[in-house]
Amino acid sequence: MTEDLRALARAHGIATAYTTDRGQRREVAPDTLVAVLAACGVDAATDTAARAALADHRARTAARLLPECVVVRGGALPPLDLPGDSTAEVALEGGGTAALSGSLPVGRHTLRVGAAGRDASAPLLVVPGRLPVPAGRRWGFLVQLYSVLSRRSWGMGDLGDLAELASWAGHAAGADFVQLGPLHAVEPGPLPDPSPYRPASRRYPDPMHVRVEAVPEYAYLTGEARRTADRCAARARALNEGVLRGELLIDRETVRSLKHEALRAVRQVPLTPGRAAAFARFLAREGEDLTDFATWCALAGVHGGAWRSWPAALRDPRSPAVARAREELAAEVDFHRWLAWITDEQLAAAQAAATGAGMGLGLIHDLAVGVAPEGADAWALQDCLAAGMSVGAPPDDFNPYGQDWGQPPWRPDGLAASGYRPLAGLLRAGLRHSGALRIDHVMGLFRLWWVPEGRPPSEGTYVRYDAEAMLGVLMLEAHRAGAAVIGEDLGTVEAGVRASLDERGILGTSVQRFEYLGGSEGRHGPLPPERWRRDCLATLTTHDLPTTAAWLSGEHVDLRARLDLLTRPEAEEKAEAAAERDGWLAELRRLGLLPDPDGEVVALHRFLCRTPARLLGVWLPDATGDRRPQNIPGTSAAHPNWRLPVSDGQGRPVPLEDLPGRPLVAALSRVFADLRRHRENT
Repeated sequence: MTEDLRALARAHGIATAYTTDRGQRREVAPDTLVAVLAACGVDAATDTAARAALADHRARTAARLLPECVVVRGGALPPLDLPGDSTAEVALEGGGTAALSGSLPVGRHTLRVGAAGRDASAPLLVVPGRLPVPAGRRWGFLVQLYSVLSRRSWGMGDLGDLAELASWAGHAAGADFVQLGPLHAVEPGPLPDPSPYRPASRRYPDPMHVRVEAVPEYAYLTGEARRTADRCAARARALNEGVLRGELLIDRETVRSLKHEALRAVRQVPLTPGRAAAFARFLAREGEDLTDFATWCALAGVHGGAWRSWPAALRDPRSPAVARAREELAAEVDFHRWLAWITDEQLAAAQAAATGAGMGLGLIHDLAVGVAPEGADAWALQDCLAAGMSVGAPPDDFNPYGQDWGQPPWRPDGLAASGYRPLAGLLRAGLRHSGALRIDHVMGLFRLWWVPEGRPPSEGTYVRYDAEAMLGVLMLEAHRAGAAVIGEDLGTVEAGVRASLDERGILGTSVQRFEYLGGSEGRHGPLPPERWRRDCLATLTTHDLPTTAAWLSGEHVDLRARLDLLTRPEAEEKAEAAAERDGWLAELRRLGLLPDPDGEVVALHRFLCRTPARLLGVWLPDATGDRRPQNIPGTSAAHPNWRLPVSDGQGRPVPLEDLPGRPLVAALSRVFADLRRHRENT
């Protein structure tokens, strides 16, 4: 590897070496660096090309008066290296100008400078020094919405069910939030991978979550449109009953198809003047982002969801061919815009139901780490996403071959050139109807592991982002929304990341299965509750881990054995799982939390209350005694990932209407009842 190639990679934030989870240094292969540089628009295929690219980069950097985007935090002055005779002023986003100083208002402004006959401008983001964290201590349920079915659902949980769940949880159980999995839009057509963490778009939720009957125009259906909607509803009811009887799995494709057919009938009902005005305001607010999304949906209906295989002229969202196609498909584009609107309305109603029930936070939405490479966002944001690359993780003890998540990463240069507007847009969408936003793999705001297409994850490398800018955009949008931020910071975390998040008021995530003295690698006993961190969401488990009932019984090892997922002899894995469980039960006994008349699951949640964590989460399947995991990473057809309804200990689905009568639900609600009473009395 030449020094020019190394220097060129470092200049673009690309690691030429990295440290493994075991502390070993690994050099990155030259061809990996060449491939990653190419994905950033830099030719380094030969030594001569690398030398020329490095010289060009240095020359452009030296000639630039301003960076492409300037971010300042907490009233500080931007660290700019301007010539002594330069002038500077700030065009404020609300209008008017101001001198460059440390007293600028929070917002997205424009910095203009001049020096020696040269002028330059750049976005100037002034962000809060720290986000406020939720006051007091709060608890709530963690759910995957599709899994929470009521007897009124159409085969999967929907936004009407969410409003009911939040209303009951707030009024009757004293909960302060409901944390959701991603509700992002998925690709049209067959769903071979139903994971909500691989969406087509993170900017818009999927209308398959809509409660069809709750759309106001539904009540005014007549004639054939009414018969179509009734026919879809009857089929959906039968599907729903099959799921609730335990005879069927959740079938998103069928649910989505039935809802789309019914909603096409509903769209035929004219909007009243007030509704039409509200729709127009929504369209004005969303602007080009929604136009792009609706256009992609319409084109995908004609050409399929894989836009890279579309006719060449349609692969560029700004091409004349796309503009002509948008006119030709105007009715379909309108339909998808309307779907986005009614989904947004029902999300707003669900958040209103949550806060109306006394919840301090209400809904907590989840932002997936990336998008599908052939989806709407990848089509519309090509300048900001790295084609031919996939986000993943390097090899470690848990995944010896590494991981490839099949999602294109952000291009650092593309984001900076855009003033981070695409990132701001999707953050704004996630924060709009929520009291907090969970950021999946929050470490990705600092760096991501890029894997060149067609190569194993072990042949990737880290690419670093401007964390000050990425975090600044997040803080600005959260500040404007008046919402908190929770970072999912599980797994291997680079030194300094958690401290950076903490000083900005971004909460972390602590899961009982990973909280040990000595950390996850040097574990030698459960971490005592008083040693847990305060600024975090603390839970017993997640959607990717066994339920607490399964973990206590050890049957999660049996399941992995049946699926041929064990990496060591079954007896060895069972012994380790039993020792882990017994260590935690011994800790509960030491603290006087066992025996507990309500059982070990309740005792473990009492342990969570002993920690100082600000937010305490109850995985809803834990409250029903469910033993089946919602997802087993590394499997697809072997286990019904993302297709299981919330069930009891015998695998019988538990409808939403039956939750209040479940003894374990009531017992857990009592465990946390003092949290709200204490906060309301102080």
